[in-house]
Amino acid sequence: MLDAHLVKRRDAFALDAAFQAPAGSTTVLVGESGAGKSTALRLLAGLDRLDQGHVVVGAERWADVSAGRHLPAWQRSIGLVAQDYALFPHLSVFDNVAFGLRASGQPRRHARPMVQETLDSLGIAALIDRPAARLSGGQQQRVALARALVLRPKLLLLDEPLSSLDLQTRRAVRGELRALLRRLPCATVYVTHSPVEALVFGDGIVVLERGRVAQAGSREDLLRHPRSPFVAELVGTNLFVGRPVTGGRIVTPTIRTAEGVLALDAEPGPDMVYVTVSPREITLFREAPGGSAQNVFLGTVREMVPEPPAGERVRVVLDANPTLVVEVTREAVASLELREGMRLHAAFKATGVRVYS
Repeated sequence: MLDAHLVKRRDAFALDAAFQAPAGSTTVLVGESGAGKSTALRLLAGLDRLDQGHVVVGAERWADVSAGRHLPAWQRSIGLVAQDYALFPHLSVFDNVAFGLRASGQPRRHARPMVQETLDSLGIAALIDRPAARLSGGQQQRVALARALVLRPKLLLLDEPLSSLDLQTRRAVRGELRALLRRLPCATVYVTHSPVEALVFGDGIVVLERGRVAQAGSREDLLRHPRSPFVAELVGTNLFVGRPVTGGRIVTPTIRTAEGVLALDAEPGPDMVYVTVSPREITLFREAPGGSAQNVFLGTVREMVPEPPAGERVRVVLDANPTLVVEVTREAVASLELREGMRLHAAFKATGVRVYS
């Protein structure tokens, strides 16, 4: 089990993030550039010192500012895979993977079976004598993983491990890497800016925004209960936050949000609530709609993205107040003559919202 509270200040930026990562699981740190992901990884690895907080792995206290303790990176049982893999191009696969073992004093004859076993587990044993300079991107990624795993680390740190791969290779390697991580006994911390990777790999997901934990939980928690605009965008839904409107002549249950009043299907509790609206529950109109739609917004089409695999549905981003994501059919795009820059009304019924506190 990793238990971390990471506090670090750099000029105007401050990271203050606490989270746990159980052994045998993968915890994903996800966020935009500048959120603090790489800083967190360096603090876990011991490459930077904490200003406050601690890093505890199992019964070992690797860092604790209150106790004046800081183990340097070389004394921590970690495996680290960098974005660019950092292989030595002039060395063979064996020598790259065995580098940490040899540096710790293992003789070559003892290191070779350990390297062989690790390469076998990754399906690349046939590459053992190949020069690193002659490896493909996917092979380099596996060799970098092997170099990290051959040390049998208590904590595996992955820094955007798929970012250097082309799209086709990334898709193939993603499935293999996910299966491998599920077999590992150690805790894994996986850093990414990709929502897809966060949802694919994360047993637990920690969302960082401007150096703070915006939300943390399981994949299911984030999908069902997003609590910030970034998390809502990450999981592909629309989020409103507000308090119930009471008194006066209010008949329909409503909440008041920063964007205005929102009609609900049922009476919310007395405190602040979160409301999500699926992109498929929203309908677009060229003119203000009549009928039973109680929530209507006016905005400009900012972006139109066909959804894979065949573009049968199109994701439309509408610059309204707030920004809305709408999913419509290709036929609807044609009938409305949708185009970027077009002014439209977006509407959804009170029955189309989910409310939680």
